[in-house]
Amino acid sequence: MFMAQFAASAPLGLRGHQVATDRNLLVGACRHTYAAIDLGTNNCRLLVARPTDGGFTVVDAFSRVVRLGEGLAHSGRLSGDAMDRAVEALAVCADKLKRRRVTLARSVATEACRRAANGRHFIERVRQETGVALEIIAPQEEARLAVLGCHKLLEPGDGPALIFDIGGGSTELVLVEPAVGDDEMPRIKAWWSAPWGVVSLTESEGQAAIEGEDRVPAYHRMRERARQAFARFAELLPRDAENIRLLGTSGTVTTLASVHLALPSYDRRAVDGLHVPISAMREISTAIAAMDFGERSALPCIGSERADLVVAGCAILEAILDIWPAEQLGVADRGIREGILRALMARDGYVL
Repeated sequence: MFMAQFAASAPLGLRGHQVATDRNLLVGACRHTYAAIDLGTNNCRLLVARPTDGGFTVVDAFSRVVRLGEGLAHSGRLSGDAMDRAVEALAVCADKLKRRRVTLARSVATEACRRAANGRHFIERVRQETGVALEIIAPQEEARLAVLGCHKLLEPGDGPALIFDIGGGSTELVLVEPAVGDDEMPRIKAWWSAPWGVVSLTESEGQAAIEGEDRVPAYHRMRERARQAFARFAELLPRDAENIRLLGTSGTVTTLASVHLALPSYDRRAVDGLHVPISAMREISTAIAAMDFGERSALPCIGSERADLVVAGCAILEAILDIWPAEQLGVADRGIREGILRALMARDGYVL
């Protein structure tokens, strides 16, 4: 089912309204409010937005670390505590959808719910307790939505591009060719979903190894594990291509970009759309891998909330840089949620 409805009380089936061309229509169009929920392995995120001329305006947002996939790599199941945290966050989202009078929404769940033996049971619990109808999407759809949400930040050029999304339980890689026309989505040539994200890769190595005296060898093992997971996809990549581009959307790349800029606190305006030399990203990744938990926590844009998972993110990022040697990394603080919003609004006739 494409559209995940929210609650039974709100009419979420609005269709076919066009971009307003006069003041009266514009007033009516403003009543249509869209929402996207992305429940990942590590985070629960919400965006609520209204269409504007050529885009949309965010009217509400929410993000919380829920660690839904905590322990999943070992047990194969979502834990009770993890599900409780996610349900609590989704209840907040549900309240925001009601208060903002959302007319059309899509709510998706990704790798943790795909892999967990009790993933379907959790989805039903969420529906009963919050009214949010989560849709477990396939990796290919996850990759498509990420590209739709962030491709406009690709560095200009006529060469192929690799867009990636480092999640909590998986990493999506998408090879695209330039779009035909300024407003069209790039053509997807190939995509790949690897079973390593920041949570699953951290758990595979073990926190003790990552924090121990031999943490640098542990980092190299994680990087090699990620590289091997990308090996078959790497065979599909064009050889000796010119003007290649690279764009990443995830907490890993935005965090490392913040470290690169030495920001005292996270600032989306400074990070979204930034292009960072690959050499700088490698230096930061190597430095972070050598730090202990306390040293990583002391970095303002990492802190204790991300300090235990950022090393795995660095390992995955470096594995991507190994197979796609671009000169710069584009950074996107946007992705699946924005892709969902654009798709919903486009279906209703808005030109974004």
